[in-house]
Amino acid sequence: MTAIATTPVPPYYAVIFTSVRSDGDNGYADAARRMVELAVTQEGFLGFETARQEIGISISYWTSLAAIEGWKKNAEHRDVQKQAKNWYKAFRVRVCLVEKEYGF
Repeated sequence: MTAIATTPVPPYYAVIFTSVRSDGDNGYADAARRMVELAVTQEGFLGFETARQEIGISISYWTSLAAIEGWKKNAEHRDVQKQAKNWYKAFRVRVCLVEKEYGF
């Protein structure tokens, strides 16, 4: 996905995943692609955006905290999370309520 996500009128939630990658792919690209494919099918999913330079930032948008929790508990997603130390030097997850948005 390379476009800016189309989101509904707020409020909705954003999960911001900020990371610094380790050297080498170690299966990362395939797993990341699969996680986006899987997230799209998850109840409450609204959209996804990602960018990577020295720091990677991926943002997924959700209808509710319950939808985010459902994604976090997804069995395939949990299996992939266990590989985080193979892919990242550091990461941080932030869950935010989007109250306002604007743009063109």
